[in-house]
Amino acid sequence: MPDPKAARPLPKEAARFLESHRFAVIGTTNPDGSPHQAVVWYLVERDADGVRLVVNSREGRRWPGNLRRDPRINFAVQDGHDWVGVIGTVSIQNDQPTAQHDIATMARLNDPPDEARRAIRVFETHQRVSFRFRPVSIHAEITEEQHRDDEVGAGVDTTEGD
Repeated sequence: MPDPKAARPLPKEAARFLESHRFAVIGTTNPDGSPHQAVVWYLVERDADGVRLVVNSREGRRWPGNLRRDPRINFAVQDGHDWVGVIGTVSIQNDQPTAQHDIATMARLNDPPDEARRAIRVFETHQRVSFRFRPVSIHAEITEEQHRDDEVGAGVDTTEGD
């Protein structure tokens, strides 16, 4: 029987969908057990082991504290009727050069160049933290019509896991 906590490969269609978008909603668990959601920028990293997702925050916000206490994360990106949902367990990256590099990369992807440079200067004054995770469970529905330019297969349902 497969390990329910083992990382799963992210299907190509789902990876391409995530790489073409910039905002996700993440879910974490508050100390009292209630859910907490936040909208975040993210990165998709590829390596020999597959795809890893990265989120980053300024220290002191609720959701990073939640992930330090309970590293389980729920991550979702939606565009019209298409969506990808991922569940994983984060590793914490407190190293400031790494965390600053991550947020600067996100700023360059999300903002026009002048705005990104201004934002990066502000981010450099913050204590930042990054969280990296691989999918443990993947749920996706991606249709051809909406993402014809992404060369995604028609009506691909890549639902895996529970």
